[in-house]
Amino acid sequence: MPDGDLFKAISAGRASVVTDHIDRFTKTGILLKSGQELTADIVVTATGLTMSPFGGIRLSVDGRETNPSDTMAYKAMMLSGVPNLVFALGYTNLSWTLKVDLVCEHFCRLLDHMDAHGYDIVAAVLDDPTVERVPYMDLRSNYVLRGIGEFPRAGTSGPWTVEMAYERVVERLREGPVEDSALRFTAGGPVPSARPEAAR
Repeated sequence: MPDGDLFKAISAGRASVVTDHIDRFTKTGILLKSGQELTADIVVTATGLTMSPFGGIRLSVDGRETNPSDTMAYKAMMLSGVPNLVFALGYTNLSWTLKVDLVCEHFCRLLDHMDAHGYDIVAAVLDDPTVERVPYMDLRSNYVLRGIGEFPRAGTSGPWTVEMAYERVVERLREGPVEDSALRFTAGGPVPSARPEAAR
């Protein structure tokens, strides 16, 4: 909405917002199920956004396909059991780039740590049976509810929570250590994995 033009039009009485269901198109516009007809010169359809994690990229580990929804998000930037993968999803309540900057900064620290110790592989492993799985985002928008089941899960405690507060993420990613009991570093070899029963 450039320069808030829609809000200005609504305030001036030149536009209105109608919430209803469409019954059918007519010669002059749209007939709503309530019986009201909206006249229109142009109708732009918008059927809703469908969220797709990682743009639909298929993930596999050692030849086995991995569904993001079967993983847990470690520090909201790595997937449990998927090595050497870092992703960045911004805040839902703040500037997107604030979170992405912190993830990139922590990722660089992680790479430096691996280089310094000769590690080739890092994987997040959930082996705490008390951590429960919850949706990655706590939003009730229809487009979120339609797609959130395909996303990684968040956890209820530890590095598995997804924080939407800048100061908490600064504490975790900028000020917190790189090494963590949930991370497994190796210099080649098979990817570490958790026991299947570890996460509920």
